[in-house]
Amino acid sequence: MVAFALPAVSGEAQATRTAFGHTADGQTVDLVTLANSHGVRASVMSYGASLQSLLVPDRNGKLADIVLGYDTLQGYLDRRQYVGATVGRYANRIAHGRFALDGKTFQLTLDDGPNSLHGGVKGLDMQVWKVVDVKTMGSAASVTLQYISPDGDQGYPGKVTMTATYKLSEDNQLTITYTATTDKPTIVNLSNHTCWNLGGEGSGTVMDEQLMIPGGAITPVDAASIPNGDIVSVAGTPYDFRVAKPIGRDIRDGSSQQLLFGHGYDMNWVISRKPVAEPRVVARVEDPRSGRVLTLWSAQPGLQFYSGNFLDGTTVGKAHHIYRQGDAFVLEPQRFPDTPNHPDFGSARLAPGETYRNTIIYRFGIDGGRAPASRE
Repeated sequence: MVAFALPAVSGEAQATRTAFGHTADGQTVDLVTLANSHGVRASVMSYGASLQSLLVPDRNGKLADIVLGYDTLQGYLDRRQYVGATVGRYANRIAHGRFALDGKTFQLTLDDGPNSLHGGVKGLDMQVWKVVDVKTMGSAASVTLQYISPDGDQGYPGKVTMTATYKLSEDNQLTITYTATTDKPTIVNLSNHTCWNLGGEGSGTVMDEQLMIPGGAITPVDAASIPNGDIVSVAGTPYDFRVAKPIGRDIRDGSSQQLLFGHGYDMNWVISRKPVAEPRVVARVEDPRSGRVLTLWSAQPGLQFYSGNFLDGTTVGKAHHIYRQGDAFVLEPQRFPDTPNHPDFGSARLAPGETYRNTIIYRFGIDGGRAPASRE
């Protein structure tokens, strides 16, 4: 495929589309790069509707790619790690891969020991999505991708049509909007699994980055990372991020069974008991080295925070960087894990005629203000 750039003038948003490679069965994977006048560039890959790279300036205007990943498609094909990917049909875990809906029990494919994780053996992260729209509108550039999941896909009922729209604006805001519709009752929970390092991918640990999560409770899990149904206050525990603190400050607290189960942080924070009407702040991260700040907005009730615990030094990513434990964090706004098996957690049900929506907003700045324009 020949690269093309949509018409844009200096100071306006731009969008460029190129071929990124081919899957083993010959499907073309596209890469769409969105750019604004400040030098911020977001590259979105049609394999997994994934955020493949994101260049953001630091306090001195120097650009760095702040998401983990690979320079070529083959890296994503060789090893399933969800980096940057859209995850679902149900993000997070379903216990034993089973749930009941309208009096019928459904069995999903199992890919996480006895459980189903991020959609099963071949979730949305492993599908080639169709690029259906690439456009610029003055100060914003966007790409919309679509995937149609057939009835029975990985055991889920209903033919579900999903879209993922990435939009980059002039104020250094990247928005991902997920939608889904179905032809029969089903469950849907879509999110994004970008692995962030605000100092730049490959720059080392994120343990010194300052994290704030406003949630006052978590949903504790068992040794298989399945919620036990409780909702427990974070007060007086290592999970209390209501006041910003370094990610690594309490991560070695051996008195915490949850940290032992997850080899670090890997659990759901309760932001609210149900989705709200408008996105609000669900997390803020600041990197003291670079000055970069990420503020995350969502209307979802839960936020899964994962501290890169299973990056084990065997992953060679972009620019031949080795990714090690604690070299990234993941923040996934979503429904609570295993919600279909815990009525007290709410509902993930989607019926015909309804539209599921999850809007995730990433706002980038620097300590003390908005990020400067790039000097590169």
